[in-house]
Amino acid sequence: MSNLKKLAGQTAIYGLSSILGRSINFLLIIVYTAYLSKEDLGAFTSIYALIGFLNIVFTYGMETTFFRYTTGKNLDPKKVYHTTQSLLITSTLVLGTGLYLLAPWLAETMDYPGQAYLFRWVALLLSFDAVLAIPFAKLRLDNKALVFASAKILNILLNVGLNLILIVGIPYLIARGSIHEGFLGYQSNWGVEYILLANLLANGLIIPFVWWKAGFFSFSLDKEILKPMWGYSLPLLFMGLAGVTNELISRLFFEYLIPENFYPGLSSRAAGGVFGANFKLAILMNLVIQAFKYAAEPFFFKQSGNQNSPALYAKVMHAFILFCTCLMIAISVNLDWLGPLFLRRPGYEEGLFIVPMLLMGYLLLGIYFNLSIWFKITDKTGYSFWITLVGAVVSIGVIFFLVPIWGFLGGGLSTLTSYLVMCVICYFFGQKYYPIPYQTGKYVFYLIIGFALSYGGFYLDLGEPILNFYAKNSLIVIFIGLLVILEKDTIRKFIPNSKN
Repeated sequence: MSNLKKLAGQTAIYGLSSILGRSINFLLIIVYTAYLSKEDLGAFTSIYALIGFLNIVFTYGMETTFFRYTTGKNLDPKKVYHTTQSLLITSTLVLGTGLYLLAPWLAETMDYPGQAYLFRWVALLLSFDAVLAIPFAKLRLDNKALVFASAKILNILLNVGLNLILIVGIPYLIARGSIHEGFLGYQSNWGVEYILLANLLANGLIIPFVWWKAGFFSFSLDKEILKPMWGYSLPLLFMGLAGVTNELISRLFFEYLIPENFYPGLSSRAAGGVFGANFKLAILMNLVIQAFKYAAEPFFFKQSGNQNSPALYAKVMHAFILFCTCLMIAISVNLDWLGPLFLRRPGYEEGLFIVPMLLMGYLLLGIYFNLSIWFKITDKTGYSFWITLVGAVVSIGVIFFLVPIWGFLGGGLSTLTSYLVMCVICYFFGQKYYPIPYQTGKYVFYLIIGFALSYGGFYLDLGEPILNFYAKNSLIVIFIGLLVILEKDTIRKFIPNSKN
């Protein structure tokens, strides 16, 4: 169990940056829903969905490729680092310039007339993210978890601080008369603009620190390394595009698919803002998955040569499902008070019912990440494209057909169904090419019970708030009690000082 405990320890450190840092960032939803209009939230939702798509294009699978070629190909890790970073810098200059020039066209296409500057900022933001990707990956590979965590938290604090200054602080000072309207060119009618500007400045400011901590870098494009890396990374690019389609397609197109006045009193863009704000509540599950991924990806690759690795991967999956199912129930049954706590203005609660299904969708995404190890360590990354392509087709089909009919429900179902389909396909192909002794029957049982308890707790209403709280949270206790009965041997292994 020493390997599992090591993974758990690194996950805790990465979780400090990912969960603590992003939780602080997550709290910005309180600021946005309190100080910005629903239309600004709609713009934030769709523009950041676009950024998510383009971020995959700008990095094109090079993080995973970097891990693979520094751990399993008998190559000089320094040479791989120099080549990978040089390649990303070169491609970023080309892609960033192209997107910058296309900004006026994008503004018109996405219905932001006269706001081309928004998409010029998007081009700069994506460029900053791309040139940080490999240095961050190198910190993970070198087990510099504390440095990685420090850089991530610094970035989050800068972003949050700038958001608070631009959206709350300066308007407050103007209202008090402490500073004049137009102070340093401040535009009182801006909303989403300041979200983008804060993000852009925060990312730019940490580049020198991350590059310094990642180590010496020299520009070098080694052709002997580049050619095989391309063959490995290109399928990952298409996998990433298909995967991000599953996650972001509903938020990108929601405002363009929902009929005007589908929800009385809400424009299409405002309805997109309500949908996006409720989507944010499911981020708590995604934060855990992201923290796990940071630690697990290099860990999985390093264990790939161990003859006992399949059994180890199965144990990781088992622990992951137990923990995340408990988390899904805990969040879902408490949405009656968590929702209003984070979504500050009236009207947002109309989409709250989709949060449990989004939590389940993110849980399935984490399961898919665990399952996907088979094609990464067998170099069969081509399968990743076809699996995620099917998931993307399902996601697109659901959102385009169901959002105009069911609104928020259609958007939530697109996430849930696409990840479910991907998990099923990945599992069957994985068991064919790289069998792993998963306890599949147990997993399905836990997920069904957990999902049922999540919605049961969400809709449970005994009238009195205090009675509701205890009754809803008793469902968590019931599920944990079930786990204690069925998983006592597994749980014992994770208890400190356990003989196992």
